[in-house]
Amino acid sequence: MDTRFDLETLGKDVVYVKPILVTELPEDMRAKVGDLQELFAVHNAEGEQLAVVADRKLAFHLARENNMHPVTVH
Repeated sequence: MDTRFDLETLGKDVVYVKPILVTELPEDMRAKVGDLQELFAVHNAEGEQLAVVADRKLAFHLARENNMHPVTVH
């Protein structure tokens, strides 16, 4: 098999979803969260935080709506 594959694009459409504690957020964000103790952050392959949402299901939905492939990070 002689198939060319651009390795630089490998993983570009993968995002990582991880739980974060509200206490780890900046104070201005904590004030907007309400009673939640945990949120979910969505990060790209370079580690850049793309979004913070209220629950895991929403994080996965957001990723898929943007043509990304979400995976969970523990």
